[in-house]
Amino acid sequence: MLRFLRSRLLLYVVGAGALGALVFAALAALGLLDAGTAVGLAATGVVGAAVAAVAVMVRRLARRVNLLSRELEARTGETVRAVEEHQARTGASFEEVTAGLARLRDETLPKLSRDVVRTVNTQGRNDYEQQVAWTELRDYLQPGPFMPPLRGWAASPDVLRLLVRIIDERRPDLVVECGSGSSNVWLGYALRRLGSGRLVALEHEERFAELSRELVTAHGLDDIVDIRHAPLTDWVPEDGTAEDAAQPWYDLKAVADLKEIGLVFVDGPPEATAPQARYPAVPALLPHCATDAVIVLDDTVRRAERDLSDRWLAAYPELSCRPETVEKGARVFTRNADVF
Repeated sequence: MLRFLRSRLLLYVVGAGALGALVFAALAALGLLDAGTAVGLAATGVVGAAVAAVAVMVRRLARRVNLLSRELEARTGETVRAVEEHQARTGASFEEVTAGLARLRDETLPKLSRDVVRTVNTQGRNDYEQQVAWTELRDYLQPGPFMPPLRGWAASPDVLRLLVRIIDERRPDLVVECGSGSSNVWLGYALRRLGSGRLVALEHEERFAELSRELVTAHGLDDIVDIRHAPLTDWVPEDGTAEDAAQPWYDLKAVADLKEIGLVFVDGPPEATAPQARYPAVPALLPHCATDAVIVLDDTVRRAERDLSDRWLAAYPELSCRPETVEKGARVFTRNADVF
């Protein structure tokens, strides 16, 4: 900008000087002025032209400066407003974050801490109780040195302790277990200690049935424990209601020869098999049970097991029920011979 103004000023001064020099030279040539006077006047004209040019440039420069000043002021105002709005938004966000952190501190963290403490305490009590039950089972049954693991997919020690207690008290001639695995071995030792009775376990997966047989054989319990492969087939209740039609359960051929079942342990089929997958156990097995049979349903911490057990009670008035406080939850059903 300054370079442009200097160029314009130089152009005005040179032009004015040239014009003045021509005029005064002409006057001197005509004899109207002497040479010295003409030169002085020409110099004065040049200076005057330069001053006038400077005045014009200054005025234009002042207008340009004023324009730039107003533009800068406008932009500065916009910037200030944007900064203020950003600060307001940032302030609101900061207040929200601060309030959220306060709620987290005052509400969520104490509850989370209580939940964590409760979970840890519950798990600690469960672990302790399972260790106690496992120790009591080993001391009482005197099994082999390398027993199969419990908990997880397998039954927990506390529910097996419950089953062993029932076996000792009722001395059943026949025990049926829905499912196979580690519990077959432990219950087999319980029957061996009793000196009578046998266990029939139903397994829908042929490979698992074979593995369970190998486990039973390794502990020398083949004469007591019978693992039967019973693939899942469509089970239809006797009343043929649409609610239960075609529900998968163990092939009934696997239990056709069973009579006077004294104890039923319902620990299968797996939950994912069907909604309330274990419901058919009572309708299918109760006709084969003794008049004083006991049925133990595992995993009643799950809603499906509680719902199906309520259905059992509604459909079979001869059954009474009591809950058992074990790790995975259990319900014990007793058949009352006086009701039927």
